[in-house]
Amino acid sequence: MKKILTSLALFALFPALAQADTTSSRLERVIQKGSLNVCTTGDYKPYTFLKAPGQYEGIDIAMAESLAASLDVKVNWVPVTWKSLMDEMSAGHCDIAMGGISVTLKRQQKAWFANVLDQDGKIPLVRCEDVRKYQTVAQLNQPTVRLIEPAGGTNEAFVHSHLPKGTLTLSDNVTIFQKLADKEADVMITDASEALYQQKRYPKLCAVNPKKPLQYGEKAYMLPRDDLSWKMYVDQWLHLSKATGEYQQVVSKWLAVKK
Repeated sequence: MKKILTSLALFALFPALAQADTTSSRLERVIQKGSLNVCTTGDYKPYTFLKAPGQYEGIDIAMAESLAASLDVKVNWVPVTWKSLMDEMSAGHCDIAMGGISVTLKRQQKAWFANVLDQDGKIPLVRCEDVRKYQTVAQLNQPTVRLIEPAGGTNEAFVHSHLPKGTLTLSDNVTIFQKLADKEADVMITDASEALYQQKRYPKLCAVNPKKPLQYGEKAYMLPRDDLSWKMYVDQWLHLSKATGEYQQVVSKWLAVKK
Protein backbone atom coordinates (compact mmCIF):
# COMPACT_ATOMS: atom_id res chain seq x y z
CA MET A 1 0.00 0.00 0.00
CA LYS A 2 2.87 2.35 0.82
CA LYS A 3 4.39 1.84 -2.66
CA ILE A 4 1.04 2.54 -4.31
CA LEU A 5 0.59 5.76 -2.33
CA THR A 6 4.14 6.85 -3.22
CA SER A 7 3.51 6.24 -6.91
CA LEU A 8 0.26 8.18 -6.80
CA ALA A 9 2.03 11.06 -5.10
CA LEU A 10 4.70 11.16 -7.79
CA PHE A 11 2.10 11.22 -10.56
CA ALA A 12 0.30 14.04 -8.78
CA LEU A 13 3.48 16.08 -8.40
CA PHE A 14 4.89 15.32 -11.85
CA PRO A 15 2.05 14.81 -14.33
CA ALA A 16 4.55 14.93 -17.17
CA LEU A 17 5.91 11.58 -15.98
CA ALA A 18 2.51 10.01 -16.41
CA GLN A 19 2.23 11.47 -19.91
CA ALA A 20 5.69 10.17 -20.82
CA ASP A 21 4.52 6.61 -20.06
CA THR A 22 1.62 6.79 -22.53
CA THR A 23 3.04 9.02 -25.26
CA SER A 24 5.86 7.71 -27.42
CA SER A 25 8.83 9.90 -28.19
CA ARG A 26 9.40 11.22 -31.69
CA LEU A 27 12.49 9.01 -31.63
CA GLU A 28 10.28 5.93 -31.59
CA ARG A 29 7.87 7.34 -34.14
CA VAL A 30 10.64 8.18 -36.62
CA ILE A 31 12.02 4.66 -36.39
CA GLN A 32 8.56 3.09 -36.69
CA LYS A 33 7.56 5.09 -39.78
CA GLY A 34 10.99 4.62 -41.36
CA SER A 35 11.49 8.25 -42.34
CA LEU A 36 12.83 11.50 -40.91
CA ASN A 37 10.95 14.70 -41.78
CA VAL A 38 13.63 17.36 -42.28
CA CYS A 39 12.37 20.91 -42.72
CA THR A 40 14.78 23.09 -44.71
CA THR A 41 14.59 26.29 -46.76
CA GLY A 42 16.92 25.26 -49.59
CA ASP A 43 18.11 28.84 -50.09
CA TYR A 44 21.01 29.26 -47.69
CA LYS A 45 24.39 28.17 -48.97
CA PRO A 46 26.62 26.63 -47.69
CA TYR A 47 24.08 24.96 -45.37
CA THR A 48 21.12 24.11 -47.60
CA PHE A 49 20.45 24.60 -51.28
CA LEU A 50 17.73 23.21 -53.54
CA LYS A 51 19.56 22.43 -56.79
CA ALA A 52 16.63 20.56 -58.40
CA PRO A 53 13.15 19.46 -57.26
CA GLY A 54 13.66 17.25 -54.22
CA GLN A 55 17.47 17.43 -54.52
CA TYR A 56 19.32 19.36 -51.84
CA GLU A 57 22.97 19.91 -51.04
CA GLY A 58 25.01 21.62 -48.33
CA ILE A 59 26.53 21.13 -44.90
CA ASP A 60 23.27 20.49 -43.07
CA ILE A 61 21.88 18.37 -45.90
CA ALA A 62 24.82 15.98 -45.50
CA MET A 63 24.30 16.00 -41.73
CA ALA A 64 20.58 15.27 -42.12
CA GLU A 65 21.46 12.22 -44.20
CA SER A 66 23.94 11.17 -41.49
CA LEU A 67 21.28 11.49 -38.78
CA ALA A 68 18.82 9.45 -40.86
CA ALA A 69 21.47 6.77 -41.47
CA SER A 70 22.10 6.51 -37.73
CA LEU A 71 18.41 5.66 -37.32
CA ASP A 72 18.32 3.39 -40.38
CA VAL A 73 15.57 5.51 -41.94
CA LYS A 74 15.25 7.63 -45.09
CA VAL A 75 15.08 11.42 -45.29
CA ASN A 76 11.80 13.09 -46.23
CA TRP A 77 12.55 16.69 -47.18
CA VAL A 78 9.90 19.21 -46.10
CA PRO A 79 10.31 22.54 -47.98
CA VAL A 80 9.78 25.62 -45.82
CA THR A 81 10.53 29.33 -46.00
CA TRP A 82 12.11 31.38 -43.24
CA LYS A 83 8.74 32.99 -42.70
CA SER A 84 6.86 29.67 -42.43
CA LEU A 85 9.51 27.73 -40.49
CA MET A 86 8.09 28.21 -36.99
CA ASP A 87 4.52 27.52 -38.13
CA GLU A 88 5.61 24.25 -39.76
CA MET A 89 7.51 23.26 -36.63
CA SER A 90 4.57 24.10 -34.34
CA ALA A 91 2.20 22.15 -36.61
CA GLY A 92 4.30 19.01 -36.15
CA HIS A 93 5.46 18.78 -39.76
CA CYS A 94 9.16 18.74 -38.82
CA ASP A 95 11.02 16.05 -36.90
CA ILE A 96 13.97 18.43 -37.14
CA ALA A 97 14.74 21.68 -38.96
CA MET A 98 18.20 22.10 -40.49
CA GLY A 99 19.91 24.64 -42.70
CA GLY A 100 21.93 27.37 -40.98
CA ILE A 101 19.29 28.14 -38.36
CA SER A 102 20.20 30.83 -35.83
CA VAL A 103 19.34 30.36 -32.16
CA THR A 104 17.00 33.04 -30.85
CA LEU A 105 14.94 33.38 -27.71
CA LYS A 106 11.84 34.03 -29.82
CA ARG A 107 12.28 30.67 -31.54
CA GLN A 108 13.10 29.02 -28.22
CA GLN A 109 9.63 29.98 -26.99
CA LYS A 110 8.06 27.64 -29.55
CA ALA A 111 10.72 25.01 -30.18
CA TRP A 112 13.83 23.41 -28.74
CA PHE A 113 17.35 23.45 -30.10
CA ALA A 114 19.93 20.70 -30.21
CA ASN A 115 23.39 21.49 -28.85
CA VAL A 116 25.10 24.44 -30.50
CA LEU A 117 26.87 23.66 -33.77
CA ASP A 118 28.99 26.78 -34.20
CA GLN A 119 29.24 30.41 -33.22
CA ASP A 120 28.40 32.97 -35.87
CA GLY A 121 27.31 36.58 -36.06
CA LYS A 122 25.69 39.25 -38.22
CA ILE A 123 27.95 41.28 -40.52
CA PRO A 124 27.47 43.43 -43.63
CA LEU A 125 28.02 41.96 -47.08
CA VAL A 126 28.72 44.78 -49.53
CA ARG A 127 30.44 45.56 -52.81
CA CYS A 128 34.18 45.56 -52.19
CA GLU A 129 34.46 49.21 -53.21
CA ASP A 130 32.13 50.15 -50.33
CA VAL A 131 33.75 48.24 -47.44
CA ARG A 132 34.95 51.39 -45.66
CA LYS A 133 31.53 53.03 -45.97
CA TYR A 134 29.71 50.31 -44.01
CA GLN A 135 31.80 49.43 -40.96
CA THR A 136 29.46 50.39 -38.10
CA VAL A 137 25.81 50.41 -37.14
CA ALA A 138 25.89 54.22 -37.29
CA GLN A 139 27.10 54.11 -40.91
CA LEU A 140 24.50 51.49 -41.83
CA ASN A 141 21.54 53.05 -40.05
CA GLN A 142 20.92 55.79 -42.60
CA PRO A 143 17.96 56.46 -44.96
CA THR A 144 20.36 56.52 -47.91
CA VAL A 145 21.55 52.95 -47.24
CA ARG A 146 19.62 50.44 -49.36
CA LEU A 147 19.38 47.22 -47.37
CA ILE A 148 18.22 43.95 -48.90
CA GLU A 149 17.20 40.82 -46.95
CA PRO A 150 15.21 37.59 -47.28
CA ALA A 151 11.81 37.79 -45.61
CA GLY A 152 11.09 36.26 -42.22
CA GLY A 153 14.53 35.36 -40.91
CA THR A 154 16.96 36.72 -38.35
CA ASN A 155 18.62 38.94 -40.97
CA GLU A 156 15.40 40.89 -41.47
CA ALA A 157 14.85 40.97 -37.70
CA PHE A 158 18.31 42.49 -37.19
CA VAL A 159 17.56 45.25 -39.68
CA HIS A 160 14.27 46.11 -37.98
CA SER A 161 15.83 46.20 -34.51
CA HIS A 162 19.22 47.80 -35.26
CA LEU A 163 18.87 49.63 -38.59
CA PRO A 164 15.34 51.08 -38.61
CA LYS A 165 16.39 54.19 -40.55
CA GLY A 166 17.73 52.19 -43.48
CA THR A 167 15.68 51.58 -46.63
CA LEU A 168 14.79 47.88 -46.63
CA THR A 169 13.83 45.73 -49.62
CA LEU A 170 12.88 42.07 -49.26
CA SER A 171 14.11 39.50 -51.75
CA ASP A 172 14.58 35.77 -52.15
CA ASN A 173 17.85 34.47 -50.73
CA VAL A 174 19.10 33.13 -54.08
CA THR A 175 19.11 36.19 -56.36
CA ILE A 176 19.93 38.61 -53.56
CA PHE A 177 23.70 38.41 -54.07
CA GLN A 178 23.57 39.22 -57.77
CA LYS A 179 21.33 42.18 -56.95
CA LEU A 180 24.01 43.45 -54.58
CA ALA A 181 26.69 43.02 -57.21
CA ASP A 182 24.49 44.80 -59.79
CA LYS A 183 24.03 47.79 -57.46
CA GLU A 184 20.30 47.22 -56.96
CA ALA A 185 21.03 47.43 -53.22
CA ASP A 186 23.98 48.45 -51.04
CA VAL A 187 24.12 46.12 -48.06
CA MET A 188 22.95 42.70 -46.97
CA ILE A 189 23.18 41.88 -43.28
CA THR A 190 23.83 38.16 -42.90
CA ASP A 191 25.80 35.62 -40.91
CA ALA A 192 29.57 35.73 -41.31
CA SER A 193 29.61 32.15 -42.58
CA GLU A 194 27.26 32.95 -45.46
CA ALA A 195 29.05 36.21 -46.27
CA LEU A 196 32.43 34.44 -46.46
CA TYR A 197 30.99 31.75 -48.68
CA GLN A 198 29.22 34.16 -51.04
CA GLN A 199 32.20 36.49 -51.45
CA LYS A 200 34.01 33.59 -53.08
CA ARG A 201 31.18 33.11 -55.55
CA TYR A 202 30.78 36.81 -56.29
CA PRO A 203 34.18 38.52 -56.62
CA LYS A 204 32.59 41.97 -56.44
CA LEU A 205 31.26 41.30 -52.93
CA CYS A 206 33.18 41.46 -49.66
CA ALA A 207 32.39 40.40 -46.10
CA VAL A 208 32.92 43.28 -43.66
CA ASN A 209 34.82 42.41 -40.47
CA PRO A 210 33.80 38.74 -40.33
CA LYS A 211 35.76 38.19 -37.11
CA LYS A 212 34.06 41.15 -35.41
CA PRO A 213 30.31 40.65 -35.95
CA LEU A 214 27.78 43.35 -35.20
CA GLN A 215 25.76 40.82 -33.19
CA TYR A 216 26.79 37.54 -31.55
CA GLY A 217 25.04 34.46 -32.86
CA GLU A 218 24.90 30.68 -32.66
CA LYS A 219 23.63 28.02 -35.04
CA ALA A 220 21.83 24.83 -34.05
CA TYR A 221 19.32 22.33 -35.33
CA MET A 222 15.73 23.05 -34.29
CA LEU A 223 13.60 20.37 -32.66
CA PRO A 224 9.96 20.02 -31.58
CA ARG A 225 9.62 21.16 -27.99
CA ASP A 226 8.96 18.97 -24.93
CA ASP A 227 10.47 15.75 -26.31
CA LEU A 228 13.52 15.08 -24.17
CA SER A 229 14.24 11.61 -25.55
CA TRP A 230 14.44 12.94 -29.11
CA LYS A 231 16.65 15.86 -28.11
CA MET A 232 18.99 13.57 -26.17
CA TYR A 233 19.36 11.29 -29.18
CA VAL A 234 20.09 14.15 -31.59
CA ASP A 235 22.57 15.69 -29.13
CA GLN A 236 24.40 12.38 -28.71
CA TRP A 237 24.52 11.78 -32.48
CA LEU A 238 25.92 15.28 -32.97
CA HIS A 239 28.48 14.80 -30.19
CA LEU A 240 29.75 11.60 -31.80
CA SER A 241 29.78 13.23 -35.25
CA LYS A 242 32.09 15.92 -33.90
CA ALA A 243 34.19 13.52 -31.83
CA THR A 244 34.86 11.26 -34.82
CA GLY A 245 35.60 14.18 -37.15
CA GLU A 246 32.63 13.52 -39.43
CA TYR A 247 31.10 16.96 -38.87
CA GLN A 248 34.42 18.74 -39.46
CA GLN A 249 34.93 16.83 -42.73
CA VAL A 250 31.52 17.90 -44.00
CA VAL A 251 32.13 21.54 -43.05
CA SER A 252 35.60 21.62 -44.60
CA LYS A 253 34.19 20.40 -47.90
CA TRP A 254 32.06 23.53 -48.13
CA LEU A 255 34.05 26.13 -46.20
CA ALA A 256 37.64 25.23 -47.10
CA VAL A 257 37.69 28.34 -49.28
CA LYS A 258 37.24 30.70 -46.33
CA LYS A 259 40.01 33.26 -45.80
